[in-house]
Amino acid sequence: MILLNKSKLENSALIEEADSLKSAGFIGKEQLDFIKKELLVLNNHKNILVRLGFFLLGSFLYSSLCGVVSLLGLSGMDESWKIFPYLFAIIGVVGSEILTKQDYHHHGLDDAFILGLQLNIGFAVGVSTDGDNILAITIAVTIVSLIAYLRYVHLLSALVFYLAFTATLGYAIFDFLEAGQAILPFFMMLYSIGTYYFCRRIISKLEEPFYYNGLLLIKNLSLILLYFSGNYLVVREFSASLADTYYEISPEIPFAFFFWIFTFGIPVLYLVFALKNKDRIMLWISFAAIAFSFYSFRFYYSVLPIEVALTLGGLVLFAIVFLAIKKLKHKEAGVTFKPDRISNSTAFLNAEALIIASTFGMKPEVKAPESPMEFGGGGFSGGGSDGNF
Repeated sequence: MILLNKSKLENSALIEEADSLKSAGFIGKEQLDFIKKELLVLNNHKNILVRLGFFLLGSFLYSSLCGVVSLLGLSGMDESWKIFPYLFAIIGVVGSEILTKQDYHHHGLDDAFILGLQLNIGFAVGVSTDGDNILAITIAVTIVSLIAYLRYVHLLSALVFYLAFTATLGYAIFDFLEAGQAILPFFMMLYSIGTYYFCRRIISKLEEPFYYNGLLLIKNLSLILLYFSGNYLVVREFSASLADTYYEISPEIPFAFFFWIFTFGIPVLYLVFALKNKDRIMLWISFAAIAFSFYSFRFYYSVLPIEVALTLGGLVLFAIVFLAIKKLKHKEAGVTFKPDRISNSTAFLNAEALIIASTFGMKPEVKAPESPMEFGGGGFSGGGSDGNF
């Protein structure tokens, strides 16, 4: 299923881990340079600005090809113009296949064609259904983005897949169930929890590391979805917009007390589990969720003027950070304020292989030249195989 060269894909991962080991001081610059010289890797860019520049260039190339196809078909255009989005999607498929076979991966050019393919598939289905069937569009994008992720190991396609699949389930619940609007928040809670534990289980049994980042992304997105599924502000305003009863103030929702507890309880649980399991991404999500929880409360209940609330909030955060630093700055293990020697915890998995390879060389084993000194067949007595010296 994977179109990329698996050996080069593994080498690219090893190079990233070697960079992490170099930054942490475990290997020297000479070893890192030797590793980069000996390993054949994919054509990619780690610099986000360079990658964005190539993405814009790829988007211009993609749109130019689509423009040429459009001009060639203008003469006979009537109702057949609806076929053009499918032709644009085919251009995206061809471009993605060619660039991937030429070892472009997370380069920018390949991003433009892979994402353009998914966009045009959604647009094509939307045009075919006159824009009336949103569920068909989300299903099409879900399938195409999943295939793109599995075939091209494209991380952004994993993001598109999870968002499209979530939208598909949401629209299906809302359209086909009579009480869909009432149960939608609770369904999304269960769905996000199931996604989190499913991804966690798959990661623990993952044999090929190529899909690790995509599963990790979906797992963390499920945490964000779980919080927003029960956030009071999101549930209340979204329910009002779906019910067409939104005026200046949205109406109160049932089980408001439960959603207020959920709004402030989930970020605290995230914080506790993040500190317990040393999960940095969950820790960041918990901080962002706590901030949004206070925003949700202040959206409906303005206790203090905005400038006073910001000042007091800043003082509280400063006090918390100061006390945390003072308590953790001398700890050597666990949760500590000391800087990490290495930011990527998975780099240690291949540290031994990298150091050994850079020390003893990575070239294929070759047959040693024959020695000019002849030896007989060895025996237990020190003589030759025939028992003579």
